[in-house]
Amino acid sequence: MAKGILLIVSGPAGSGKGTVVSKLISAHEEIALSVSATTRQPRPGEQNGVHYHFITKDDFEKRIKNGEILEYTTYCENYYGTPLKEVNEALLSGKDIILEIEVDGAMQVKKKLPEAVTVMLTPPDKETLENRLRSRGTETDEVIAWRLERAKEEIALMPEYDYSVVNEDGRADECADLIYSILRAEHQKTAYTKDIIKKFI
Repeated sequence: MAKGILLIVSGPAGSGKGTVVSKLISAHEEIALSVSATTRQPRPGEQNGVHYHFITKDDFEKRIKNGEILEYTTYCENYYGTPLKEVNEALLSGKDIILEIEVDGAMQVKKKLPEAVTVMLTPPDKETLENRLRSRGTETDEVIAWRLERAKEEIALMPEYDYSVVNEDGRADECADLIYSILRAEHQKTAYTKDIIKKFI
C-alpha cells in the first residue's frame, strides 16, 4: 500500500484557508483533516477529538519533550500543536492528511518531514485582504493593522512553499479543486509509484 501524503495548507488571516480546506474535505472523504491539540479550555459546543484534542499543559509539554508533537506554537499562554502519532497512523494507512496551520508551523513540519507538500493560500492583493478583515467586524483597527503586517511576513516566505494558490473572492470552490489537483499530481511522482516497477522487474 502506498503511503499517504501530508499536505500543509497555510496562509495569512483572511486568505480563506479555513473555508477552502472545509470544501476540500467535504468533497473528498478520502482526505483526513488533522485534529490539533491544545491546552486551552473547550468553548461551548466544541467536542474533544473533533474540534481539538484538549489536554493539560503538563501533558503537552511532556509530549514536546518526548518528540510526540510534530509542530506547535503558543498563543495567549496556551499551546497549540499537531500530534505526531495521529499523522503517522493516517499516512501509513495510505490516507492523505491535511494540516491547516500557520506559516511557522509549516516550516517546523518541513524540517522534520521534508516530503510534506506545502501550499500557501493568499488573497489576490493587499486591498482584498484588508477588505476581508474589516468585513468580519470583529477586530479593532489596531488588530487589523497588525494582521496586515503579519501577512507581509508570511507571504514573504512563499518561496519556501511547493505551491501557491490565489483565492479570489467567491472562488473558494475553484481553489479547493486546484489544491485537490495538486494532491493527485503528487501521487504520480515516482516516489509514490515504486510498486509499479515490481510488476515489470
